[in-house]
Order: sequence, then structure tokens, then C-alpha cells
Amino acid sequence: MKQINQSNRNSFISHKSFYVTLILALCQFHIYAQLRIVPIGGSHAGQQSVQVNGKVLRTQASLILPFFDDFSTAKSGFPDSRYWLPGSGTYVNNSLVTTHPSLNVATFDGLNAGGIPYNLANPLNQGFTDTLTSQPMNLAGKTSADSVYMSFYWLGKGLGELPDSSDFFSLEFLNRTNEWVPVWNQVGYELDTVFQREFIAIKDAAYFHENFQFRFRSYGRNSGPYDTWHLDYVYLNSGRSIRQPYIFDVAMRTPVSPFLKKYTAMPLRQYNASPAAAIADSVSTDIVNNFNNFNILTSTFTITNKATGTEYFRNVQRSIYVESLKSKSIGVKPSIVTAGNAKDSLELILKYYVTTTDTIPNVNLKHNDTISSRVVLGDYFAFDDGSAEYGIQVNQKLGRAAVQFVLSKPDTIGGVRMAMIPFNKDVSGQGFSIQILSNKNNKPDQVIAQRPVSARYPSSRNGFIDYAFSFPVAVPDTFYVGWIQINEQPLTVGFDRNSKLGARYIYYNLGTEWVKESSLGGSIMIRPYLGKQAREVITGSEPVNARKYSFFPNPNRGMIKWENTSLNNIEIYSLTGVLVQTLRPGKNDRFADVNFLQDGFYIIRAYDGKRSFVQKMLILK
Repeated sequence: MKQINQSNRNSFISHKSFYVTLILALCQFHIYAQLRIVPIGGSHAGQQSVQVNGKVLRTQASLILPFFDDFSTAKSGFPDSRYWLPGSGTYVNNSLVTTHPSLNVATFDGLNAGGIPYNLANPLNQGFTDTLTSQPMNLAGKTSADSVYMSFYWLGKGLGELPDSSDFFSLEFLNRTNEWVPVWNQVGYELDTVFQREFIAIKDAAYFHENFQFRFRSYGRNSGPYDTWHLDYVYLNSGRSIRQPYIFDVAMRTPVSPFLKKYTAMPLRQYNASPAAAIADSVSTDIVNNFNNFNILTSTFTITNKATGTEYFRNVQRSIYVESLKSKSIGVKPSIVTAGNAKDSLELILKYYVTTTDTIPNVNLKHNDTISSRVVLGDYFAFDDGSAEYGIQVNQKLGRAAVQFVLSKPDTIGGVRMAMIPFNKDVSGQGFSIQILSNKNNKPDQVIAQRPVSARYPSSRNGFIDYAFSFPVAVPDTFYVGWIQINEQPLTVGFDRNSKLGARYIYYNLGTEWVKESSLGGSIMIRPYLGKQAREVITGSEPVNARKYSFFPNPNRGMIKWENTSLNNIEIYSLTGVLVQTLRPGKNDRFADVNFLQDGFYIIRAYDGKRSFVQKMLILK
């Protein structure tokens, strides 16, 4: 974290009996929690610049006017190379802002194109970060009389981190002597909460040459996703007027809301158990009118099978009135989609598109008339939309976090997929434990199963790491998936700020009590997936007398007790899965000395010769 705005950050600290800080200074939120949110570090793979002697090479011949890009044609998070040089470091997305003029923006921060900080050696270092440079364009023969103007929209922060007074966002033009000349600059301390439009005249004869270029640059902390700026709707053309800076364009903007009521994705066999209960009441987005006159248009919404192209649902809304320079929300109640012949998975494409008369001569404005989303009915549950705006951490050793999931019918869990995020320090190889927990009074209860694993990072931005269990884990209805922090150095898991579906199902435990955390306003990117039925199924939820198979007191100070006189073998494991002690009680024994164990969390597996085993968590302190 930067030292600037320290007073704001200090206000995030709350003192409780079990205190935790939620560090969300990056978003200027004042929230108290037992978990903390941190900026993401990204992936280990990225787009590379083509360079010779340190200079970025142009990739095509000079463009001709007009130049227009609202980033709606970008692929895989990178700006479209028809308009921009590769290797910019900017991240094209539709998730870090909410008030943008059309689908997608280019985000500038301290991460390169692959999501890796520019400077890993000095966390407080500042300098130029992302630079987005246009392809060269031919302005030869133009003069100031041709009324050449550039316009664009910008925003500081959005859902990222707020730029400080020492940070800035700038625009530069390349003159005929190959010098970059600053023509516009925005400092971090003078910001608004909505996108601002700039309209800049090009009158200097030095810019009217055949290899004219422009570039946007951000300056700030270059050790992570700090000092965030967003760019959209870049338009350069002749024959423009300051009296009419608006573009005759209606665009889609907000991501399509989830098709499912509770999740963004769920297993097909769970969906099939009750499709009507699983589907959301409506699926919505919004339309933005960027022109200074009203528009009346038609919207069409479809649901199709991605694999076969089969259309399951179509809805047409006509005579939609959108005020000038305003947005209009539209929604549709979807029909029930049945899986048909699909046995294991079904992938749906939800698409909104509007019929418009948008026009700029020689520019295709139809790309932003369509917005779509993908719904996976496969093998996993998800609350997130697949994009990590931040990372989430348990802020102390042996602390735990868990997310609640509810089944439509009893099933088995085969493993967990987690979005692992680098932050400050590479913790790959560091151990932690994934846990599946039962439910009691709508909170996590007993550990049904757990697996010690090592932290790994995905090969692509917003990727997931798969941690499979040796055997499927049987769960009846409500269950919890989470992890326990073993080391002092925290593990960072992706946190989706856009999807609120999982915000009410997050729990933490820093000692003996599970507490519900509902103030984070997002979803942890952890996805349990179903297993196949097997002969050996791990289960700790068989209908037995809970007291008979419990160990107490818990927490414990060195002497464990139990009620069941039939136990003949008790194994005590560390959270990394290492067997630390085996106890073989006599027929009538009901206690054992465990003073030899260090303070911490342990797993007890107890056998009585009739059951497979019962598994419990033991806390020594």
C-alpha cells in the first residue's frame, strides 16, 4: 500500500474481540471484516511487444481517417492490433467500470499485459506504467482548416485503486520530427466518479504528416494494479465541430445479468433436479445513448446452445425509448431451458442486441450493439463471473475462510478449483489445506474432508487451479468449501467485485467460532465440482449420535475426552496431512493426554471397528 492517504487507510481498522482488518483502501471503502482484500497481481503469461533496439515496431502501414475504437472488438483482454501497437500493458475488460459509454474499456495500472507488476524489487517505486500507442496514421495534407479533432472518455479509479496527487494520465502526439509532445494531462487528485469526455483540436502543422501517432500513458506506482485509469471511445477525424462533439451511436454496456438465480454456473445434474427453481426471475443489461437526441429502437434477447446453435428462447422488445445522453435498463424473464440430450454439460449463450441506425462514415458502429454472456451447466458451482478485480486473504495463521453452497439433491464433491492470485510475494509451493465442511444452524460445522495442497499459479489471467480429492466427498444438501491458512505468509484467492451473488455466503474463523461476513460486496473465486459415485466415498456426516463421537473440550489445553467407549484407534494428523500420533485406547478409556502436541489445529480420525472413521477438528491452545 502507498503511504499517501494513510489517514483513510487507518480508518479501516476496527478493534474487536477477534479483530481483523479489511484493507480496501484501494477502493476507498470503509468496511470492517475478518478477511482482507488486496490488489491482484495477475498471471505469468502475457502479450509481448515486438522490439528492436528497445523500440516498438509498427505492425502495419499507416491508417487513414477516421480512427475509432471503443474496444468492443478486442479479444482476450488485449487492444485490437488493427488500431494499436502490441505490448501496451493495458487490460481490456468490461468488469472494472460501471458508467462507461460502451462495451469494454482499456484499463491502465502498474501491471504489464500479462498481469505482472512492472517493478517487483521496490513496492513503492513510481514511474510510467502502461502505454497505449496507436498504429501510425496518415495525416499528410491536412491543415487546421480541416477541423481535425480527437475525443475520448476517461475515468480514474472505477472499481480499481484511486490515483493519488502524484499520479497522472496523459495524451501525447508524435510530431513530424519523431518527438512525443504532451497535449493533455489529468492529475490524480482532480477526479470525478463518472466518465469524462475530452475534445481536443489538432491544429499544429507539426502533426500533419504521414506517420502521425498518439499515445496514452499512465504514471504511478508500478508494483501492482495501483493508480487505475480507464479509457474508452477514442475517435479521431476531420470535419468535426466543438459545437457537436457527440457521436450518433447507441451501445450496449452492462454485462448481462446471471441466468441462474443463485449462481453464475452450476452442475447440469443439479440444475436438472429443479430447473424452474434455478433460473433467475429476469436477465438484464442496459443501453446507452451517446447522442444528444433521443432514440427509439428494438432489442432482441436470445438463449442458444453454444455447441449446436439450437435457439431455446427469443424475446423482442420494440419501441424502446432512450433519452439523449442517458442509459436505459432492459430485462426479460427467461424461459426454462431443458438439457435435452446433454448428459454431462450444457453451455448456453445469452445475447442481447439492438437494431440501430448508428453511423459514422467509414466506421462500423455495429460491434457495440451486441452483448453476450456464457452460462456453463457443467460440473461445478460458481458465484463469480470469471474475472478477479482483487484478491482475498485470511489475515492470520491458522485462520479459515469458507463459502456456502446448497445442493438441489445429495451429491458428491470431486474437488475444488481456485483462482490463485500473486500478491507481493510468490507463495507458490507453500502449503495450505482445502476443506469441505458440514452445515449446522446455517454456519460451517464439522470438517467432512480436507486435503493438504501447495499453492500454484495459473498460466493465464483469471485462470483456476484444480485440486482434486482422492475420493469423492459425499454431501447431503448445504455444505461449505474453504481453506485454512497454515503459514504466516497469506494465500491470496481471486475476489470478484462485480458478482454479488456470493456476498452473503462468506464465513471466516480465526479461533473457535464461525462468523458470517457480508460486508465485502463480492464473491470469492472458489468453485467446487462434482465427483462421480465411487465405492470408497469419504463421509463424515453419517446419522450418528454427535455427542458420542465428539472430542472435548475444544479448544483443548492438553487432555482430550470422548464418550464412546468403543473407540479402539485414534489418529491425530497435522493440517498438512502428516500423522503425528496414534492413540490406542482401552475398551473403557475416555480420555488421553496430548500435552506433547504444539498449539494449533489438528484433525482427529477415530475408529471403532464398525464404521470407516469419524473425522473431527481439534484445536489446541
